[in-house]
Amino acid sequence: MTENVKPPSAAPHAAVPHAAPAPPLPTPRTAHRRATDRLLAQQRPDGCWEGEMVWNTMILSQYVIVAHIVGRPTDPREREAMVQHYRTTVTADGGWGLHPESATSMYCTVLAHVALRLLGEDPDGELCRRAVSWMRAQPGGVPSVPGWGKFWLALVGLYDYRDVAPAPPEIFLLPRRAPVHPDRLYCHTRAIYQAMAYLYGCRYRAGLGPLGGELRAELFGEPDAPPRAGGSGPSGHGALPRGRRASGPDVHVPPGRLLRAVYALARGYERRPARRVRDRALERCRLRVVHEQRVTAGLGISPVSALLNVLVLHHSRPGSGAADEALAALAYWRWEDHDGIRYAGARSHTWDTAFAVEALLADGTATGATGRALDRATAFLRGAQVSREVPDPAVTGRSPALGGWCFSEGGHRWPVSDCTAEAVAALLHVRGRLPREAWITPGRVGEAALFLLDRQNRDGGFGTYERRRGPRWLEALNPAEMFSDCVVEGSYVECTGSALVALASLPPGVPGLSPAAVARARKRAVAFLLRGQDGDGSWPAAWGVNRIYGTWFAVRGLRAAGLPAAHPALRRAADWLRAVQRADGGWGEHHRGCTENRYVEHRVSQPVSTAWALLALMEVARQDDPAVEAGVRWLCARQEPDGTWVSSSVNGVFFGTAMLDYRLYVSYFPAWALGRWLRAADAGSGGPGSQ
Repeated sequence: MTENVKPPSAAPHAAVPHAAPAPPLPTPRTAHRRATDRLLAQQRPDGCWEGEMVWNTMILSQYVIVAHIVGRPTDPREREAMVQHYRTTVTADGGWGLHPESATSMYCTVLAHVALRLLGEDPDGELCRRAVSWMRAQPGGVPSVPGWGKFWLALVGLYDYRDVAPAPPEIFLLPRRAPVHPDRLYCHTRAIYQAMAYLYGCRYRAGLGPLGGELRAELFGEPDAPPRAGGSGPSGHGALPRGRRASGPDVHVPPGRLLRAVYALARGYERRPARRVRDRALERCRLRVVHEQRVTAGLGISPVSALLNVLVLHHSRPGSGAADEALAALAYWRWEDHDGIRYAGARSHTWDTAFAVEALLADGTATGATGRALDRATAFLRGAQVSREVPDPAVTGRSPALGGWCFSEGGHRWPVSDCTAEAVAALLHVRGRLPREAWITPGRVGEAALFLLDRQNRDGGFGTYERRRGPRWLEALNPAEMFSDCVVEGSYVECTGSALVALASLPPGVPGLSPAAVARARKRAVAFLLRGQDGDGSWPAAWGVNRIYGTWFAVRGLRAAGLPAAHPALRRAADWLRAVQRADGGWGEHHRGCTENRYVEHRVSQPVSTAWALLALMEVARQDDPAVEAGVRWLCARQEPDGTWVSSSVNGVFFGTAMLDYRLYVSYFPAWALGRWLRAADAGSGGPGSQ
């Protein structure tokens, strides 16, 4: 590689009399070297990269509640570190939000207040006092909390189960062919509800002792009896939880007519449930929970369901130690630093590592320290593949897991299509610089490809954990209120784009793999993406913010599948990216577009959005395209001296409304974009636009 690559042409600046000269912009090569050095420093000793996936305080609060219920004390150091996290995340209103940029949430604030009191915080202390003041000031007060909040309050005797959205366990006794059987639901949702249904069905209630009366007085002003959503006395019996009265951003999907009708029927049944049927249903749910705990080594598919599993074990196997073991296993999800102790909703070892590998490969060098880092990373990825099938998958209706990669390092054995695609693609892309004995074996490649093909839906798109099992109308039964698109598995632009990259990378002669089947899968996936492009040229995303993210995955996948840069769909995508470029040369997209299903510009350009836009644009446009040069110049100008960029916006999403901040995105995506630009510039080919 030469050192005299011409940097993007500088934008003209008017002279400012008597102003100190601005420091010179780092060249793209300097910015890339700094970014690469920073990325290398973030690699862990086991070869992986992992950044925190930041969400909210919900899981920490639920952990504190569950630990108290099962009698596992929190030592003073841990207690202070947990309280510290509440201090660092409290909103200006005195509560806690659903994500790092949200307004105050009744749901998160109610759970946080209960947890803080269980941790020993004084009700007159600043955190609790301000939280109570905010909750009381909201229309409807605490009873306006969404249904899942009412359920958690009921678990500790602070709410009447008659006014909790019903979750009868009998639904798990339905024939699996029934369109509403839980095994047709999205796997996270059914994992939550198999535990929730058990706890609801047996009316699980843990006493809080004298603190219970104090909390009822603080939350409701009624120390003796928890209030009911439908009002006090007989007139309130059976009323629908007041989701429409929830505060702030909590409720995105209020119960519709169909769900209200289902609730009415369920409440009627709950007045006199058939005892033998209820017992059978509870046992079915218990067996499902035990199976999930066994095959995930106690981790669950996520801590959201795993914490409920702890309570199921605590109730069904008292004194056995099973609940204590299950709670101890949840340390896997814990993060701790100067911001205190909290619990993440997911761990991202494989996801981050696969993208970090692609970023380090982007400029075409990968020597020295970079080469050694890639050696360690590929060893990690090879070891993270699921190499044993989950035993007895029929117990919980699981799909085959063999050959896949999880979002994490694989401990819970819930592999995902796009994680599998990105991991196997990274391993195949890097093997040209590895000795043959370090390559992923053909057999493992075949297992990964078969896992991927099993996730393709009838419409040609790819699901995440499984193929779609239920009809879309089941979304009308969404009981979560806070989230959308969480009832059935779908087909996703990102998963489909990643799958196309992986399938295009497969070497010839993969054992057990039909080339014709791969060709058909690629053709159907391309058709899915082309159908899914919006009229403005963008693609919507389900797992990132938002249109820029989806467009990058779609363009990258289509190019990997062989579509030429001049294809009309790709030209429209490039035109759209140019149209939404900000005047300063960067790109920035606001998370509000995820809930409004449209592009919403952020008030400032963001390094991650800019990197995604550049990576998409460079699949189609020349490296000296003015939009590309302006974006590269923006990244160079905004880089900190230590090789980092400052991100001021969430960049991920799940369940339609749950916004996330992936902390490592700002490390590897800009590095990837700069490396890609340097490679094109060094080659002097002018980029793909000439093809």
